[in-house]
Amino acid sequence: MNPREVIRVALRALARNKLRTILTMLGIIIGVGAVICTVAIGQGASEQVQQQIQALGTNIVMVFAGSVNTGGVHMGSGANKTLPADDAQAILQHVQGVAAVSPMVGSTVQVVNGNQNWLTRANGASQDFSTIRNWPVVSGSMFSQRDVDMATDVCVIGKTVATQLFADQDPVGQMIRVQNLPFRIVGVLQEKGQNSNGQDQDDTLVIPYTTVQKKISGISWVQLIMVSTTSPDAMTSVQTGIASLLRQRHHLRPGEDDDFIVRSPNEMAQTSEAAATTMTLLLGAVGAVSLVVGGIGIMNIMLVSVTERTREIGIRLAVGATEGNVQSQFLSEALVLSSLGGLIGIAVGVATSAIISHALGWPTFVSPRSVIVAVIFSVLVGVTFGYYPARKAARMDPIEALRYE
Repeated sequence: MNPREVIRVALRALARNKLRTILTMLGIIIGVGAVICTVAIGQGASEQVQQQIQALGTNIVMVFAGSVNTGGVHMGSGANKTLPADDAQAILQHVQGVAAVSPMVGSTVQVVNGNQNWLTRANGASQDFSTIRNWPVVSGSMFSQRDVDMATDVCVIGKTVATQLFADQDPVGQMIRVQNLPFRIVGVLQEKGQNSNGQDQDDTLVIPYTTVQKKISGISWVQLIMVSTTSPDAMTSVQTGIASLLRQRHHLRPGEDDDFIVRSPNEMAQTSEAAATTMTLLLGAVGAVSLVVGGIGIMNIMLVSVTERTREIGIRLAVGATEGNVQSQFLSEALVLSSLGGLIGIAVGVATSAIISHALGWPTFVSPRSVIVAVIFSVLVGVTFGYYPARKAARMDPIEALRYE
């Protein structure tokens, strides 16, 4: 028989016991669906991490002020006062691979416009802040280097602050009070949404860091230096160069602990991706086990089918069918069973991923590779677990098979 006829006969044989066929396919459906769904969730999580890293900025390296040990009590990152703004300029000039830097100081402030007020975070930064953070100004412009040098009372506000204080009005050029100081708004940042911790990134006020130091916080040091590298490949060498330069500038002796911390968001991303990959593999393995269980079910049902159709096999062999004909017939039934289960499982996996994404808000991404792997795996299950029953049917003695009751 040609392949089309073989498949037609296989479908007709499977249709004789519809409920049994459906229950047999259920293991394959659950296995394939579980594999696709878990891989979609894992890849969605990885995509989200990458998007968050891109939203954070362009090839960012962060230099934090270190911890202070007071009477055996560590005050935590950022408590040290040994990170001056001059370190940022030195990093830009002397560390190869650095594209831009921005000293950062922060403070919680109350901002007022007329009868509207809002508690927000004032981020003191340089004029390169929007470039480093990959955060364009959509209305107005960023403040200038002159504003930083002169500690001018100007600011760029986030979308949330603009909405809270001005509703639908254009805030550029308007005056607001920050604490008790009048500030002129020179720009509005593009809306960015929440970060990975659920915090509203648009609830911010960006001010020249010198203004925050001198007029709001009353400090002479910075809490953080944001560094943008020329390329992702330069990040490791830049981190090493920054550490070496700052140890030299801070006069730290060999063996003495750093009074600063150099970190890259990529390190956190790699950790998150590794955890997501491990979890995906773990859950995918559970789905693979379901596929194996489904394959065992196929073998079991095919063995039952061979026993039930012993006389049919005897007649086929008696009228001239070869062992290859009989084997291919039963093997095709196992393949059709597993392939149908695989196709339905793909639909179930894609639908479940969409439901999870909609109901729980989890990002999911169904890649063509996972679908192809699931199809190949389901076909392999059919071939592997269908071979023994098919071989058993092909090797039957025609005379004994015809005598079988």
